Amino acid sequence: MSRCADASAPRAGGERAFSRCVTRKDKRGRITAKGGAIEWIHRQSGTARLLPRLIARRTRGPLFLTDRKAPAGTPTLDAWSETGRARLSCRRTEQIFEENTRLLANPLASPEDIEDLNGWTLHRLRHSALTHGAEGGTSTPMLPARSRHASVRPLERYAHPSVDAVARHVAERDAAARRKR
Repeated sequence: MSRCADASAPRAGGERAFSRCVTRKDKRGRITAKGGAIEWIHRQSGTARLLPRLIARRTRGPLFLTDRKAPAGTPTLDAWSETGRARLSCRRTEQIFEENTRLLANPLASPEDIEDLNGWTLHRLRHSALTHGAEGGTSTPMLPARSRHASVRPLERYAHPSVDAVARHVAERDAAARRKR
């Protein structure tokens, strides 16, 4: 789940809908976004290799499924027709992710303290993916395209390059240092 989210910097719910149209060959998937707009989620190779395990020969339907059957009246797109299992809700997806990242988010804590710890959130993972992209030199037009924002403005709250990233950026563009090479 975390690899899928980190690689695509998804909005809440975007990952759950990913496999409605999964194409492993070109590492992208078509989703229906807010308001019914069609958008694409693009994958890196590591995530593309993990997807077959998650989708288990499915070509359509929810990516993350519950362990039990969907209640009567569940919309068709929110259940896998072959088993009747339901799509995992955004709330439950977030809860599972937070619970399973508590020790990762708090590496100095002991496992006995796990109930009192906070783990990472999917929103924080999205923030990290966009920040790492900005630090790694992803172009300004590419960041909103990758995160599926309509403009660059909302990304201001996500992209906070570290001091080291800014120093690297300045050093790479230092004309005097390039002449010495």
